[in-house]
Amino acid sequence: MIQGKSLWPRFLPTAWVVNLATVGPVGRVRRAPGTAGAFAGLLYFTVFFARLPGWAVVLWTLPILYLAVAICGEAEFRLGERDPGFVVLDEFVVMPLCFIGWQGLPSDWPEWAIFIGGFGLFRLFDIAKPLGISRLQDLPGGWGVVADDVAAALASCAVLHAAGLAWAR
Repeated sequence: MIQGKSLWPRFLPTAWVVNLATVGPVGRVRRAPGTAGAFAGLLYFTVFFARLPGWAVVLWTLPILYLAVAICGEAEFRLGERDPGFVVLDEFVVMPLCFIGWQGLPSDWPEWAIFIGGFGLFRLFDIAKPLGISRLQDLPGGWGVVADDVAAALASCAVLHAAGLAWAR
């Protein structure tokens, strides 16, 4: 690793790096590519993670986050842009973190409402970047691309659970 940058993505062809970083055509939508990436991530969550316990979601997401950091950092380097908007792998891979322990939310909340609520909260935190989230973008390379999205996802998860506690009272 050199200056916060993984070496292994250097050996991938540029087309692969860019296609992975944009989640194929998802990041190439004309309007709101970050929202499209987060929506694709919501689908990814519902297919692969929704029935897993929270600890398993975290366990499976950690290595995927490492891959995203490496790919996003390499895409930044090859494209010559800092956190380009069409690089949406970061939004895609963090979506499962929005829903850690979602099964413990009030049982009278429909699943679709929880998923849409988590998605909306994530986009709010990802766009507004409150609570110091914006400072995470200053981290070097792919860390800066992914870390703010991790923080936005965890903030979304916290708000969902706080709302669940308030609802239960």
